Amino acid sequence: MTEKDTGRDLARIAIFAALIVVLGMVTIPVPGGVPITAQTLGVMLAGAVLGPRRAPLAVLIVLVLAAVGLPILAGGRGGLGVFFGPSAGYLLGWVAGAVVIGLIVRGGRITWWRMALGATIGGILTVYLFGIPVQALVLGLDLMPAAISSLIFLPGDLLKAGIATMLTLALRRAYPPAFGVHVRPRVA
Repeated sequence: MTEKDTGRDLARIAIFAALIVVLGMVTIPVPGGVPITAQTLGVMLAGAVLGPRRAPLAVLIVLVLAAVGLPILAGGRGGLGVFFGPSAGYLLGWVAGAVVIGLIVRGGRITWWRMALGATIGGILTVYLFGIPVQALVLGLDLMPAAISSLIFLPGDLLKAGIATMLTLALRRAYPPAFGVHVRPRVA
Protein backbone atom coordinates (compact mmCIF):
# COMPACT_ATOMS: atom_id res chain seq x y z
CA MET A 1 0.00 0.00 0.00
CA THR A 2 1.40 3.39 -0.99
CA GLU A 3 1.18 6.67 0.86
CA LYS A 4 -1.33 7.79 -1.75
CA ASP A 5 -3.53 4.76 -0.98
CA THR A 6 -3.23 5.40 2.77
CA GLY A 7 -4.23 9.03 2.23
CA ARG A 8 -7.26 7.96 0.18
CA ASP A 9 -8.31 5.47 2.84
CA LEU A 10 -7.99 8.06 5.61
CA ALA A 11 -10.02 10.55 3.57
CA ARG A 12 -12.75 7.98 2.92
CA ILE A 13 -12.86 7.02 6.62
CA ALA A 14 -13.07 10.70 7.64
CA ILE A 15 -15.87 11.37 5.14
CA PHE A 16 -17.97 8.53 6.55
CA ALA A 17 -17.29 9.61 10.14
CA ALA A 18 -18.53 13.08 9.17
CA LEU A 19 -21.57 11.57 7.44
CA ILE A 20 -22.49 9.63 10.58
CA VAL A 21 -22.21 12.83 12.63
CA VAL A 22 -24.32 14.87 10.20
CA LEU A 23 -27.02 12.20 10.07
CA GLY A 24 -27.38 12.50 13.84
CA MET A 25 -28.26 16.18 13.80
CA VAL A 26 -31.98 15.51 13.33
CA THR A 27 -33.47 13.46 16.14
CA ILE A 28 -36.88 12.27 17.23
CA PRO A 29 -37.14 11.70 21.00
CA VAL A 30 -38.65 8.38 22.06
CA PRO A 31 -39.65 7.21 25.54
CA GLY A 32 -36.93 4.94 26.90
CA GLY A 33 -34.00 7.26 26.34
CA VAL A 34 -32.85 6.12 22.87
CA PRO A 35 -33.83 8.68 20.21
CA ILE A 36 -34.49 7.99 16.54
CA THR A 37 -31.80 9.36 14.22
CA ALA A 38 -30.42 8.61 10.78
CA GLN A 39 -26.98 7.78 12.20
CA THR A 40 -27.49 4.07 11.63
CA LEU A 41 -27.96 4.91 7.94
CA GLY A 42 -24.45 6.34 8.04
CA VAL A 43 -23.17 3.18 9.72
CA MET A 44 -24.86 1.04 7.06
CA LEU A 45 -23.33 3.11 4.26
CA ALA A 46 -19.90 3.05 5.88
CA GLY A 47 -20.01 -0.72 6.26
CA ALA A 48 -21.00 -1.24 2.64
CA VAL A 49 -18.66 1.28 1.06
CA LEU A 50 -15.61 1.06 3.31
CA GLY A 51 -15.76 -2.66 4.06
CA PRO A 52 -15.17 -4.60 7.28
CA ARG A 53 -11.72 -3.17 8.11
CA ARG A 54 -12.20 0.54 7.43
CA ALA A 55 -15.86 1.05 8.36
CA PRO A 56 -15.37 0.37 12.08
CA LEU A 57 -12.62 2.99 12.07
CA ALA A 58 -15.11 5.61 10.86
CA VAL A 59 -17.52 4.60 13.62
CA LEU A 60 -14.75 4.60 16.24
CA ILE A 61 -13.75 8.12 15.23
CA VAL A 62 -17.33 9.26 15.91
CA LEU A 63 -17.37 7.47 19.27
CA VAL A 64 -13.99 8.89 20.33
CA LEU A 65 -15.09 12.41 19.38
CA ALA A 66 -18.27 11.89 21.41
CA ALA A 67 -16.27 10.50 24.35
CA VAL A 68 -14.08 13.61 24.51
CA GLY A 69 -17.21 15.71 24.80
CA LEU A 70 -18.09 16.88 21.32
CA PRO A 71 -21.90 17.14 21.01
CA ILE A 72 -22.13 14.93 17.92
CA LEU A 73 -24.56 12.24 18.96
CA ALA A 74 -28.34 12.37 18.85
CA GLY A 75 -29.72 15.50 20.42
CA GLY A 76 -26.28 17.12 20.66
CA ARG A 77 -25.04 14.68 23.26
CA GLY A 78 -21.40 13.95 23.96
CA GLY A 79 -19.07 13.09 26.82
CA LEU A 80 -18.35 9.85 28.62
CA GLY A 81 -21.85 9.78 30.12
CA VAL A 82 -23.38 8.63 26.80
CA PHE A 83 -21.44 5.38 27.20
CA PHE A 84 -23.27 4.68 30.48
CA GLY A 85 -26.78 5.59 29.29
CA PRO A 86 -29.55 3.59 27.63
CA SER A 87 -28.10 4.06 24.13
CA ALA A 88 -24.57 2.86 25.02
CA GLY A 89 -25.11 -0.64 23.66
CA TYR A 90 -26.43 0.72 20.38
CA LEU A 91 -23.32 2.88 20.02
CA LEU A 92 -21.06 -0.13 20.56
CA GLY A 93 -23.30 -2.12 18.24
CA TRP A 94 -22.49 0.34 15.45
CA VAL A 95 -18.89 -0.89 15.46
CA ALA A 96 -19.84 -4.56 15.25
CA GLY A 97 -22.64 -3.76 12.80
CA ALA A 98 -20.25 -1.97 10.45
CA VAL A 99 -17.98 -5.02 10.44
CA VAL A 100 -20.87 -7.42 9.76
CA ILE A 101 -22.25 -5.20 6.98
CA GLY A 102 -18.81 -4.98 5.40
CA LEU A 103 -18.29 -8.74 5.57
CA ILE A 104 -21.64 -9.49 3.94
CA VAL A 105 -21.67 -6.74 1.32
CA ARG A 106 -18.01 -6.98 0.37
CA GLY A 107 -17.92 -10.79 0.56
CA GLY A 108 -18.58 -11.02 -3.17
CA ARG A 109 -19.97 -8.96 -5.99
CA ILE A 110 -21.99 -6.06 -4.55
CA THR A 111 -25.63 -6.78 -5.40
CA TRP A 112 -28.93 -5.41 -4.14
CA TRP A 113 -29.71 -8.58 -2.17
CA ARG A 114 -26.24 -8.68 -0.58
CA MET A 115 -26.55 -5.03 0.41
CA ALA A 116 -30.09 -5.47 1.77
CA LEU A 117 -28.99 -8.55 3.72
CA GLY A 118 -25.92 -6.77 5.11
CA ALA A 119 -27.89 -3.69 6.15
CA THR A 120 -30.54 -5.84 7.81
CA ILE A 121 -28.28 -8.31 9.61
CA GLY A 122 -25.44 -5.91 10.39
CA GLY A 123 -27.20 -2.58 10.60
CA ILE A 124 -30.29 -3.74 12.45
CA LEU A 125 -29.93 -7.19 14.04
CA THR A 126 -26.32 -6.80 15.19
CA VAL A 127 -26.92 -3.29 16.54
CA TYR A 128 -30.03 -4.49 18.40
CA LEU A 129 -28.13 -7.47 19.84
CA PHE A 130 -25.79 -5.01 21.54
CA GLY A 131 -28.31 -2.25 22.22
CA ILE A 132 -31.28 -4.03 23.74
CA PRO A 133 -29.44 -5.85 26.57
CA VAL A 134 -27.57 -2.69 27.59
CA GLN A 135 -30.76 -0.63 27.44
CA ALA A 136 -32.51 -3.22 29.63
CA LEU A 137 -29.62 -3.20 32.12
CA VAL A 138 -29.40 0.60 32.34
CA LEU A 139 -33.16 1.07 32.64
CA GLY A 140 -33.62 -1.87 35.03
CA LEU A 141 -35.94 -3.74 32.65
CA ASP A 142 -36.22 -7.39 31.83
CA LEU A 143 -34.86 -8.27 28.42
CA MET A 144 -38.23 -9.02 26.79
CA PRO A 145 -39.92 -5.69 27.65
CA ALA A 146 -36.79 -3.86 26.45
CA ALA A 147 -36.87 -5.82 23.19
CA ILE A 148 -40.56 -5.10 22.70
CA SER A 149 -40.06 -1.40 23.38
CA SER A 150 -37.30 -1.37 20.77
CA LEU A 151 -39.73 -2.47 18.07
CA ILE A 152 -40.60 1.20 17.65
CA PHE A 153 -37.27 1.58 15.84
CA LEU A 154 -37.79 -1.31 13.42
CA PRO A 155 -39.88 0.42 10.70
CA GLY A 156 -37.43 3.31 10.50
CA ASP A 157 -34.43 0.98 10.52
CA LEU A 158 -35.94 -1.09 7.69
CA LEU A 159 -36.48 2.15 5.75
CA LYS A 160 -32.84 3.11 6.39
CA ALA A 161 -31.72 -0.33 5.17
CA GLY A 162 -33.68 0.22 1.95
CA ILE A 163 -32.22 3.70 1.48
CA ALA A 164 -28.70 2.40 2.19
CA THR A 165 -29.21 -0.34 -0.40
CA MET A 166 -30.32 2.12 -3.09
CA LEU A 167 -27.59 4.65 -2.29
CA THR A 168 -24.84 2.03 -2.19
CA LEU A 169 -25.81 0.58 -5.56
CA ALA A 170 -26.12 4.03 -7.12
CA LEU A 171 -22.72 5.06 -5.73
CA ARG A 172 -21.15 1.83 -6.94
CA ARG A 173 -22.37 2.52 -10.48
CA ALA A 174 -21.56 6.22 -10.45
CA TYR A 175 -18.23 6.28 -8.60
CA PRO A 176 -16.45 2.94 -8.05
CA PRO A 177 -13.38 4.64 -6.47
CA ALA A 178 -15.54 5.34 -3.39
CA PHE A 179 -15.28 1.60 -2.72
CA GLY A 180 -11.50 1.59 -3.07
CA VAL A 181 -11.76 0.36 -6.65
CA HIS A 182 -9.39 2.20 -8.91
CA VAL A 183 -10.73 2.25 -12.45
CA ARG A 184 -8.13 2.75 -15.15
CA PRO A 185 -9.22 4.94 -18.05
CA ARG A 186 -9.73 3.11 -21.32
CA VAL A 187 -7.31 3.88 -24.09
CA ALA A 188 -9.08 4.25 -27.42
